[in-house]
Amino acid sequence: MLDVGCGTGRLAEHIADIVGPSGRVVGIDPLPERIAIAGSRARANLAFAVGDARALDGSATASVDVVVLNAVFHWLPEKAGPLGSFFRILRSGGRLGMTTWPPGRRTALQEVRLQVLGEPPFVDHVRPPDGVLFRVDTDRMYALLEESGFSDIRIELRPVEQVFPDAEAAIRYSEASSFGNFVGHLPAELGTRARDEIRRRLQDRIGDQPVVRREQRMVVLARKPA
Repeated sequence: MLDVGCGTGRLAEHIADIVGPSGRVVGIDPLPERIAIAGSRARANLAFAVGDARALDGSATASVDVVVLNAVFHWLPEKAGPLGSFFRILRSGGRLGMTTWPPGRRTALQEVRLQVLGEPPFVDHVRPPDGVLFRVDTDRMYALLEESGFSDIRIELRPVEQVFPDAEAAIRYSEASSFGNFVGHLPAELGTRARDEIRRRLQDRIGDQPVVRREQRMVVLARKPA
């Protein structure tokens, strides 16, 4: 099993517990800092390495039974290439499982962040496109999978609600899950200033209430034909 974008390895560790000693789980992530943390979970049937969904040329064809991406697909600007790589490395009958975020309304934190980063002096620094721009809806997801050769495609939308006690907690979660893209494009001093301003404005917006994030999670299952 290959966990693409494994982060600090919690999901990969859980899956390694499921497959047991007769299986093998490998987790890859583009950030060395995350792999350094994940490495503490490694054992006989669980390994981690720095790697990218867009660069799987070193993985052997038909060498994997399952490919998993948890909250990763919406970070990929180009979809067909990675899907083609997943299809190639899967064995016949192998499975692909993903969770991702479909298009939807911006959260309060996303709105405040875009507002702050669109103002001087932060706007003078080119930032990468937001992950929301790389989201696809269910119809497009189905078409992408079908075009890549997958069959037995199942797609579900499931409601998700996350509650954070304050603006700081919401920002810390976003920083941890955004591959360094929260204010990472800014020089260190400006990044700190931008973060502080985002936190202040978000806290002013919500007052004494918690930050509530309501979205839909897309759950995707597909199979490589036998």
